[in-house]
Amino acid sequence: MSGVRFQRGNHVVADLDRALAFYRDVLGFEVTFTLPPNPDSYSYPVFDVPREAVMRFCVLSTATQERVMALTEIKGVDLSPLPHPRRSAIVLEVEDPDAVMAGARALDLTVYPEEVLRTKDGRLGREIGIVDADDNLIVIYTITGAA
Repeated sequence: MSGVRFQRGNHVVADLDRALAFYRDVLGFEVTFTLPPNPDSYSYPVFDVPREAVMRFCVLSTATQERVMALTEIKGVDLSPLPHPRRSAIVLEVEDPDAVMAGARALDLTVYPEEVLRTKDGRLGREIGIVDADDNLIVIYTITGAA
């Protein structure tokens, strides 16, 4: 073992139900579990969340990857807009980018113009940036042709 195992990415969101409309209903993640608010959560100090905020934590899985994504809902305090340029993103391979783009647009999310993806080994594909309702960046892609 290399000493490192990637567990999951996490996005902070203002409204968990609104976020799940995208992550679960459009992208296809499954809700593995949701934890109720815990005033002793380690997330307060590491995310620098004021103690008066109320947090819920939701872990998401895919059919082939368990607990690979999380959403942390923070209520009761103002979530300042994220500074740009953006400093992080998740990148997801999807089977049907057209359906994901349509679902994102139906939720009134920002969908960037599609680009041609050229992988390091010469394969071709499609890649599209999507910004969720909390200004988190998601880049989706699919491979369409061999090298």
